Amino acid sequence: MARGGLSLKRLTRVRDVLEQHVDAGDGPGAVAVVARRGEVHIKTAGNLAFEGAGSTAPMAADTICRISSWTKTIVAACAMTLVEDHTLRLNDPVDALLPELANMTVLADPNGPLDHTVPAKRPITLRDLLTCRMGTGAILAEAGTIPIADALNALESSEDPDQFVSRLGRLPLVYQPGERWMYYVPNIVLGVLITRATRMSLGDVLGERIIGPLAMKDTALGVGDDRVGRLAAAYVPDVATGRFIVEQTHDGPWRRPSAFKAPSSGLVSTANDFLAFASALLAAGAHPGGRILSRPAVTLMTSDHLTPRQKAYSKFVWPPGFYEEFGWGFGLGLNTRHTELGPSAGSYGWYGKYGTTWFNDPAEDMITILMVQSESWQLPVYLNFWTAAYQAIDD
Repeated sequence: MARGGLSLKRLTRVRDVLEQHVDAGDGPGAVAVVARRGEVHIKTAGNLAFEGAGSTAPMAADTICRISSWTKTIVAACAMTLVEDHTLRLNDPVDALLPELANMTVLADPNGPLDHTVPAKRPITLRDLLTCRMGTGAILAEAGTIPIADALNALESSEDPDQFVSRLGRLPLVYQPGERWMYYVPNIVLGVLITRATRMSLGDVLGERIIGPLAMKDTALGVGDDRVGRLAAAYVPDVATGRFIVEQTHDGPWRRPSAFKAPSSGLVSTANDFLAFASALLAAGAHPGGRILSRPAVTLMTSDHLTPRQKAYSKFVWPPGFYEEFGWGFGLGLNTRHTELGPSAGSYGWYGKYGTTWFNDPAEDMITILMVQSESWQLPVYLNFWTAAYQAIDD
């Protein structure tokens, strides 16, 4: 048994899971991290791409991946540093910095016409943005069926975050601020709030407050020429065949991700870099060079801020029963029940569009990170990875 209470023999099953993922054609490669009590194990399998550039380059701890929605957690942590230095306050209205969102109206019927509205009962706050309860967000609906869904989808043509927020402010909210959990849109607005509060670009403020202090040298909003050879290709399923097809290679737009989406999903990172961030959260904000956040701030970030009623009425892409064991903190999800051989109740982390998954488990003093670049919410590799990681606990 290793000092972290993990069986080295049983940990080989983690690599077996990665190899099965690659052999099944679900992706060209994968990187996994299992860390417990400061002991770190990194397992890899496969290559950066199925073919072309990267097809002979093995996946590694410094392979650059699109972490997509993990960006939300890093941006939320940055926002909390601004709360700690009094630049922002959780319950203050955002109106002063985001006048586009002052005096909002709310749809009388979430499925009804855009001009049938009532006044918002209160302003939107920073807390609303961090908890995805600002009153609007992603709505999955067929085109032409729900007017507000069509209007929100039209915002995807925005050229930058400021334009996005300006156009958003001309639409009604779907629900009253604080009433429902709605994904995606609040995270973009949060990024704009941060940049206006600091008078810095998002990349610069993240670098100053999170990325730089944690020495996350390959984490950024884009990939430079000197690092592009380490960027894994990204794949999505073909609707007609069900097989994965390449969406983005080293020449794709993730060299320069969509500017307006940057606060929600724009970062790239590596297993090494994200382990540094996850380790700081698990250590209650501390890292070898000091602190990025206080322990109380991390506790607040990683607490469930959704009421049972909000969970019952919130809808997204999750399978049936998901909300019975799901909660939401600040920019991350939480496991509220222990139902699988995997992260304990109280664990927190999140997923990314291209198949990344990460959870910190305070009860086990454990971090699990899986980085693949194949878009699917149903990859069996998730459960198999957690099972392999947790069955290796040997104390």
